[in-house]
This record gives sequence, C-alpha cells and structure tokens, in this order.
Amino acid sequence: MNKNILIIKILILLIINSGCSLKTNNISADIIYTDVNFITMNDEKPFASSMAVKDGIIIAIGDESEVIRNKSSSTSVISLNNQTAIPGFIDAHSHFAGVGLQAIVANLLPVPDGPVNSIKDLQEAMRKYISSSVIVKKYKIAIGFNYDDSQLIEKRHPTRHDLDAISTEIPIVVMHQSGHLGVYNTKALEIMSINNQSPNPSGGMIVRESDGITPNGVMEENAHFMLFYKMIPQFDQNDLVAMYKASEKVYVENGFTTVQEGKTDLGSLELIPKIAKSTGFKIDIISYPDLTLFKDYDKLDEMMTSNYINNFRVGGVKLTFDGSPQGKTAWFTEPYFKVPEGQSENYNGYPAFSDEEAAKLLAVAYKYNWQLMVHTNGDAAIDQLIKIVDQSKDILKDDHRTVMIHGQYTREDQVYSLKELGIFPALYPMHTFYWGDWHRDSVAGPKRAINISPTGWFLNNQVPFTIHSDAPVTFPNSMRILDSAVNRTTRSGKTLGKEHKISVLNALKSMTIWAAYQHFEEDIKGSLEVGKQADFVVLNQNPLKVETKFIKDIEINSTINNGEIIFSQLKKNK
Repeated sequence: MNKNILIIKILILLIINSGCSLKTNNISADIIYTDVNFITMNDEKPFASSMAVKDGIIIAIGDESEVIRNKSSSTSVISLNNQTAIPGFIDAHSHFAGVGLQAIVANLLPVPDGPVNSIKDLQEAMRKYISSSVIVKKYKIAIGFNYDDSQLIEKRHPTRHDLDAISTEIPIVVMHQSGHLGVYNTKALEIMSINNQSPNPSGGMIVRESDGITPNGVMEENAHFMLFYKMIPQFDQNDLVAMYKASEKVYVENGFTTVQEGKTDLGSLELIPKIAKSTGFKIDIISYPDLTLFKDYDKLDEMMTSNYINNFRVGGVKLTFDGSPQGKTAWFTEPYFKVPEGQSENYNGYPAFSDEEAAKLLAVAYKYNWQLMVHTNGDAAIDQLIKIVDQSKDILKDDHRTVMIHGQYTREDQVYSLKELGIFPALYPMHTFYWGDWHRDSVAGPKRAINISPTGWFLNNQVPFTIHSDAPVTFPNSMRILDSAVNRTTRSGKTLGKEHKISVLNALKSMTIWAAYQHFEEDIKGSLEVGKQADFVVLNQNPLKVETKFIKDIEINSTINNGEIIFSQLKKNK
C-alpha cells in the first residue's frame, strides 16, 4: 500500500471516528460503482447497491442516492448491471511460486483437472511434455506435477522403473498431488547420489524395493524436499517472470486479490520482491518463509512488515509438523485404515520433528514475535502443536494468531484446546471432493473420515476459521473451495460429514473477512466498508440465492483490487 492510500485511509478513519461535521461525501471519488448487489461481509451493513472509491480506498458504500454525492466532473461511474459483488477472495493457504511452476511443467492431474488416471496415462503425458516443452529443451530436466495414486487405476505410486520407461537420458521428477512425495527416475537418483547406502533423513523416507535396500524412486517428506528444491533448474530472469505472471493470472481469473506464498524458499524470497518492484503484481502476495531454511534470524526479522511494498510483504514464518493424509504420511494417533505396502499394521505416519526440535523452532518465532503457521494434518501432529504452544505461553504475546494449517484430522476434544490457546484454524474441506472417498475407504476409514476439516465443530464453539486451496495441490478454483465447504460432496457424489456442512454466508466469510483476520489484515481487507481497500469480485450469480449444488458453476466476471480492474472488462459510463 503506497503512502497516498495510507494518508487517505487515515483521514477517512479520523473523520468517521471523530464524529466531526466533515463527511466523506465531500471527497470526490475516482470511481463510483452503481447498480450492483454488494454482499459486504459487514454484519452491520450486509448489503449495498453502490460504492465510491478514492485512490483504491472505499470512501462511501450504501444506496446510490447516498453514494452519488461523492461524484464530481472527474468521477467515472460504472454500472455493474445488477450483478453480484463480494469482497475479493483471500486464499488463506497456498503456494504462489508453486502455482507458477505448475504452469510450466507437465500436468499429471486426474480427471476432471487433468488427463492422468493410470501410470500409462502418466507416461504418455510426460512423453508429450518432453517432446514439446521449451523448458525441457533448455534446462535438460522433465518435471511433472500432481499425479494422484488414489485416482490411478493401479492404486499405487509409479516407480523409477515406470519413469525410466519414459527416458533414461534426462532426469525426470514427478510430484504427488499432495506435494509431500515425489518419484525420481534412475538418472535423477544418480545425479542426487541416492543409492543403496543412502539413509532415511529425519522426518522422511526413501522407499525401497522388495529387497529392502534398493531405492524404488519414491521419496517421502523430507527425503523428497531435500531433493526436489535442488532439482529445480536455475531459470533465467525471463522464464521466472513469466512463471510468476502465469501464477498471478490463475489467481486473478478465480477472483483472488490476496494470496499466500505459504512455504517460501530462499530463492523465491529473494526473487518475488524484485519482480514486485520492477514488473509489479496486480494482487497482494503475503509470504511465510520456511523457518528451517534460515540461520540468520535477525536478517529474516528485517524482512517482516505489516505493510505491502509493491503488493508484497513477509507476514511470518512457516513450519511443517507432518505430511499428507492422502499420501499416507500424515501423523495419526491411530493406524491408517489400510496401511501402505511394506508397512506394519500399526503404521500411523510420522512426525517431521521431535518435540524438542519443534519447541526450539517455535521459540525462535515467538521470540521475534513472528506470526507462525504450522502445517498439521494428523491428530498426533495437532497434539504436538497444542502441547508446544501451551508450553510456550510465557513467551507468547496476547494476540499471536498462530495458524494451524489444514488441521484435517482435528479431534473434537482438540477444538477447545485450540480455542483456549488462540490457535487459528485454516481448514481444508477441498479434500471432501478430491480425496473424500479415498479418506473413507483407505486412509482413515468411515468413522474418522466424516470429520475431516471439521468446520461444524469450530462453528459450534464460536471459532472462526478459513478455507483454502493449498494450490498447486489443487487448482485455486474459488467456487470449488466454496462448494466443498457448503456441500462436502465426494467424487462419487456422496456427502462426507453432513454435520460439518456450513452456510454459504459462513463459507464466504471464511474466504474473506475471517481470512483477512488470519493475516492481521482485518482493518484493511475482507469486507466492503469505508476505509478499507476496494478489493472485490463480480459474479454472474448470487451465491446466497443460487441452489447450493450449482455453487461450483458460478463464474467470475471481474476481479478488482485496490479499485483497479485486474480481470475482465467493465463498461464505463461517465
């Protein structure tokens, strides 16, 4: 946010709060939007038909007869032709850089988002990509994103042998849709010196062949992470800019005005601000660097800011306590319903850190007063988070807003502890569609699976929460996110956890005003009110009125950030 916007915002807030005679209708608007059904997310004034904007800030919102007082000869008046508009969506957890990378690698998603429902499909998709990709020709590596073993006919992960059938000449890496596993061909393993003598790293696993010794190409959690980031090519500046712009385009077309770079690596943390300064972004990007990658904490502290600079800011840090439930690496207190091949019947996943290691990392974040986001999927990982935050109460500031990312297998008894400790839940009901059947039939069984991302329990305890895409794990499809929380329908059309269905209004709040709160941005975003940024999305249907089963079909007509149209064309009538 630039200085002029801040000055105007402060002026408006002073006017409102002082109750003096000066009114906002004395301020000449740059733009007035009329003939629109605004759903504001402001409980005190939930609906409006007109909005006035000055330097990207809302200076009036309400009936047109009131708002039009801010019109001058220089004001543009834009009619939205009775369309519905809501605050801009905030993706409460995603990976901006990953979405950009996804745009330039092979798409291995299953139907309906991609072509891969068998290992043969995966091989064919990679062959086509290798034969046509400029990136492969330029950097001599082939990367594929988002295969899903739960949707493959074979119901298994591909191995190095499956990838060797594609090519043995160039390294090939394919990433699981969870992002927590990867498969490497023999060439890639050789380049990274992975062999029979390679030990499993802490918090990770090198999956072996039937001899129990030879790596089969599948790398889990930290074993995967330690390789994958090293395998990513050193893209040149033009390719990097194109990659990040491709990411921005995906988010903008889905109505997002604020997104996360939710586990920022060192390269991205250096590059994204440079691109923001030189080329600029149309949306706000908030970064949470991976705390484990940093040793110079004072230098990291200098990067933290509460204000956006060229639409970018570092808002805190990220830790990952466990893995993926659909990939069967999340850490549970009970065994998996169907354990992975080669594991004992008591297999329940595993942690990324010991309690001692995790406590040291949390102590760093709390010492510097950094907001902390912690990836926890399994209930054992959530127990670990609760335990260590509770032990850290003496050094916590009152409003720390530590964020529990995903929290998919939160138990009902844990909800109270999370509330008492001030841990904010960022939930992931997208799983109900993408992996709901897999959770029920293979991951956790019917009894536990119905309570994944238990939004109902949090609402019953008056705990606000957010919902997110975790892109590129799933596409940042805002309407699919909304649909998943409202309907909780699986791929097979079954409802998973009807008691956790939430109203459309609460789902919208979890993607707007509650998401702004999660990021300490509720004073400037998340609802359409005087003094806040004019971030909003124009829809082709009213989500509060459409039949809920059709929510996923609502289209984004326009996206506006800071009063600027960044997607679509709106007819201006002066």
